[in-house]
Amino acid sequence: MARADTLARARTLDRPELAYLVRFPTATGTRDTELTWAELTRDTDWFAARLREHGLTAGQRALLTMSGFEGFWGRAAIGALRELKVTYGIAEAMGWDHRRTSVFHRELRPHAVIGLSAETLEGLAGTTDVGEMLRPMSVVLARPAAVPGLRAVGVPACVLSPLGPALAVECPERSGAHVNAAEWRVAERDGQLSVAAGEGRASPLPETPLGVAGRVVTGRCGCGSDDPRVLFGEADQLS
Repeated sequence: MARADTLARARTLDRPELAYLVRFPTATGTRDTELTWAELTRDTDWFAARLREHGLTAGQRALLTMSGFEGFWGRAAIGALRELKVTYGIAEAMGWDHRRTSVFHRELRPHAVIGLSAETLEGLAGTTDVGEMLRPMSVVLARPAAVPGLRAVGVPACVLSPLGPALAVECPERSGAHVNAAEWRVAERDGQLSVAAGEGRASPLPETPLGVAGRVVTGRCGCGSDDPRVLFGEADQLS
């Protein structure tokens, strides 16, 4: 049977609602929650809207750095890039794979890097001038621990980070990483962040402390969004 026929037959089959079993770290250990295909579609659409705010558009190129265990949000990122018709490459977010990031930077000439980690930056620092490498990029979305070092060398990086099973993405205003209020509830207690599932999520998740330092900012952002914003410890201080 030809591949096209196989794919056509597969599309007629019933697909279970469950897309992922998400395992994430909390203040007291790991916890599991379910992610349905419908929720993944909504998460993808929300992330695509955040990338549009950063100016990503069809025909541009991006480098996504993520680890395999982050597939629950990496899939949303990949779906968003496909939705925007942005060509992308993928490198591991661990420091040992920093050479792949260099190769993609040289060969792909990306407009954006998404998910850059402090470990990758540490690896790159031994081989290249990170500021010179990244300053020309239109969009740099980096993990909280990587942001201070990037801003120190003149890279106007914005924060992107998993927040338990949710995703926090900073807009060009750089006033905190937005969390989708239609899907998640975020809170701060004694300087520690927690997350809970919104009413529309299929898998219930009560308020769960994450063991992550930070605070939550509410009220309308300069970008016009009413989603809550997360400031991660000292890594997301405004510059």
